[in-house]
Formats: sequence, structure tokens, C-alpha cells
Amino acid sequence: MQRMLPLLALALAGCATVPAPAAGPTAAIGQAALVDGVIVRPLSVVEDSRCPSNVQCVWAGRLVILAEVEYRGGSETFRGRMTLGQPLPLGKQVVTLVSAIPERLAGKPTDPRAYRFTFSADTQR
Repeated sequence: MQRMLPLLALALAGCATVPAPAAGPTAAIGQAALVDGVIVRPLSVVEDSRCPSNVQCVWAGRLVILAEVEYRGGSETFRGRMTLGQPLPLGKQVVTLVSAIPERLAGKPTDPRAYRFTFSADTQR
């Protein structure tokens, strides 16, 4: 039994781990984030059906925002929907909405002013 205690403690510690928010340029609705020469401005939340953090769900849900993205040194602009975790190809660059806070809570609407969106950008080869 004593040999199993360290294993049990390690297993429980793993369950209590909360993933850290993604690092990268972050912006609120109406603000701009500069991501590798690309300017991303979230305009509104179109859909937030993410599973609330205080509920167990079968489906993780999704988050969709309306955003304005300036790329190629500001010479081109994309205005449309971005979905959390789905890369958006823009010419030679790919921009991704990689995280959003706060998490949803069951029974509590999220104030749009509370959202913070984190983005990444990569160059396509």
C-alpha cells in the first residue's frame, strides 16, 4: 500500500493540472493584436457554444468571432469569421485564433467586454 501512495499522488496531481493560457498577441473586442506583421481586430462574438467549464459535455463546442485582419503590410484586408483552433490562410500567411478567455460557465452569460482572444501566425511554404 505504501508503494502505491506516490503513484496515487502523482495521478491526482495530473488531474488537477489546468492548462496555461496560450501565449501570444491578445486583443479584446475592438482592439488590435499585431501577430507577425498581421493586424487582427476582433469585432464581435458570433457563436460561443464551448462546453462550460463547470459542466461535463459530450461535445466541446466552438467559438466563432467576426474579425478584421490586415495583412501584406496593410495592403489587403480580410473581414470574416474565425473559428477557434482553425487556421485561416491569407496569402502566404496563416492566422489562427488559438485561445479565448474567459471560459464559459453554465447559467452565466459572458459579458462581451470580458473576452480576450489570442492569435498566432505562420508563413506558408
